[in-house]
Amino acid sequence: MPGFFVENFGCRATQADGAALERQFEERGLARASSPTQASVVILNTCTVTAGADQDARAAIRRVRRQNPEARIVVTGCYAQRAPQEIAALPGVDLVVGNSHKHQLAEIALCGPASDEKTRPTFVPLAGLTENRELSTDNSIFISDIFAHTELLAAPVFDAANERTRPNLKVQDGCDNRCSFCVIPYVRGQSRSLPMDRIVREVNTLVNARYREVVISGINLGRWGRDLGPASADLMAVTPTHVGTAALGCPGEQSSPVSLVDLVRAILSETALEKLRISSVEPMDWSNNLIELVATSPRIAKHAHVPMQSGSDAVLRRMHRKYRPWHYREKIQNIRAAMPTAAIGADVMVGFPGETDSEFEATRQMIEDLPFTYLHVFTYSARPGTPAAEMRNQVPVRVARERNRILRESVSDKKLAFMRSFVGRSLEAITLNVVSYDDGGEFTEALTDNYLKLRLRGRHEPNRWTRAHIKDVSNGVLVGEVHKSASLAS
Repeated sequence: MPGFFVENFGCRATQADGAALERQFEERGLARASSPTQASVVILNTCTVTAGADQDARAAIRRVRRQNPEARIVVTGCYAQRAPQEIAALPGVDLVVGNSHKHQLAEIALCGPASDEKTRPTFVPLAGLTENRELSTDNSIFISDIFAHTELLAAPVFDAANERTRPNLKVQDGCDNRCSFCVIPYVRGQSRSLPMDRIVREVNTLVNARYREVVISGINLGRWGRDLGPASADLMAVTPTHVGTAALGCPGEQSSPVSLVDLVRAILSETALEKLRISSVEPMDWSNNLIELVATSPRIAKHAHVPMQSGSDAVLRRMHRKYRPWHYREKIQNIRAAMPTAAIGADVMVGFPGETDSEFEATRQMIEDLPFTYLHVFTYSARPGTPAAEMRNQVPVRVARERNRILRESVSDKKLAFMRSFVGRSLEAITLNVVSYDDGGEFTEALTDNYLKLRLRGRHEPNRWTRAHIKDVSNGVLVGEVHKSASLAS
């Protein structure tokens, strides 16, 4: 039986797409290979958020070609959508399938472009997104206008090391924002949502398979439901059947949208899920209702990831972000007031074009002032076709990297202080699928409700919520033991 292998790059949304791609091939009778060297078809599911992401994809193509010269190499994902001809010209690449045709990838890869002339994709130029290169229309490239597509791939994705614990379910894709630095809307298209009843069915399927925590995510998760109509009275009469490979949300059918809060309430009321974790939500979408719901429900993880990007008003305006520093500060303070023990994280960008020393200092000071427990710090990377790439006063790389270092060091101290505040206290934690050893003996890896890594002394079955007594902090992780009579779920 021919085998396939999907290698994912980048964000959770890309990983979720990869899981749906695996489902496509499995539904056609192919087996998943253990590595690219064992596969007859290798799918590279790419990211393009930075120049480094593009480089990683090109390196992977060279590696697969060298290690498995007989494999058919198919490149898909965001890089494929942005620069298809660039990728098609690389030695070893057999097919380039953009996000616009990802929902048909297995059919294209296995049947070939000549299988049905009537279903051949149409090809359109992607002005500004292919670095002004003329787009090829030969049979090795499958790409069309991403904004014309409403498909949303839906399949749970798992951390390879923890397959039996924390599935991630993508419930939204695309973005209607136009941040000046970001290429993602142009490679993923308009915001579109997986319908509520399908999400509830998928979560029920996962619960029936004995998963105890589910993470919901999206490219712009806080906008979930804006393209859907209001929930009908019988919406919650659902059965635990599987969503399928490609779920279609149809934008604009009704005028009164549902919201992320409605979705979270539906999951809580219509499933027996023990813990729901909400992925990144933009600051303007952390409504008072959402904060209150997360704070008051014991079944929602106390964790808020709120992208910040910059603490400078001038930089946020050049970025075309939809909030001001004082708005952001107020949201974080409200979240902390409602959830004193919550993990609060953010994405921050340094080196944005024209970022002065004083503008960077505004960002550093805001990070110092606010109760962050972790940060994802990114150095600006110009993306072809975005307004920021054409801006003057690009920040020297050495300056941007130094600013990155300063912020990472700043937040590391805050994270350590946050972790130490739990020594002598107890926390809920879910056991993961890794058992190892350190100087203290055997331990099981776990993740707390508030998103802290934990070494739980002893060997424990994975995928169990328990209460851990925190004894120490060592090498950047909590160390603890199971609290007496602590098991929360059998």
